[in-house]
Amino acid sequence: MTERFDDFKQPPWVQSPSEVMDWIDATHPSKKTKGKKHKSSGEKILRNLHVRFDLNVEQKKIPPSNVFSKLITNITGNGLVEEGFDLVPTTELVLRGLAKAKFKILSKIVLDEKTVFQHSDDHSDLRKTIDDFSLFTHDTKIRKSVEVTAILKEGMHSIVVVKIMKIHKKKDHAVDLQIKGGIKEELYHTFKNYLTEKLGLKGLDIKQK
Repeated sequence: MTERFDDFKQPPWVQSPSEVMDWIDATHPSKKTKGKKHKSSGEKILRNLHVRFDLNVEQKKIPPSNVFSKLITNITGNGLVEEGFDLVPTTELVLRGLAKAKFKILSKIVLDEKTVFQHSDDHSDLRKTIDDFSLFTHDTKIRKSVEVTAILKEGMHSIVVVKIMKIHKKKDHAVDLQIKGGIKEELYHTFKNYLTEKLGLKGLDIKQK
């Protein structure tokens, strides 16, 4: 007695010609078919995220430098503030968070709007750069901001730009992150949870284009 399996596709010589393609797809799935199967696997992709947040530290107002600045600040209520964190160790933790989210390539570091590191190839190891980060900042006294650009190739090609600001306008956030492309929702939460644990996030503002 021959055992039958309902999901087994019969070969074309026992089926009508119209069912031949079904048998071919079932036994030798094409790349297109495989792609559809992967797409339906349930992994949610977050695309073109713009995330801004502050850190759980004390914030200090910076007095206006002149009468005109004081007038503008009084009108807008948007004067300068200084965050109570150190830029270098904070940036190192952000880089470690990106590494945990599978961003493996670091392409650019900007300190106070001056580029100190830039790689156009795919061989700049993010984890190694974290260990050497102090070398890039050794001769530079960073006052205002650090900006890093990293690349994700975990199933897709995406670029993230993170700007960490110690001094900024009161109505702006201390950290501004933009992802050009997509990231798996699971990896984004890995990054966010790591920073929440290590730095303490507040005032989280998320937009998706």
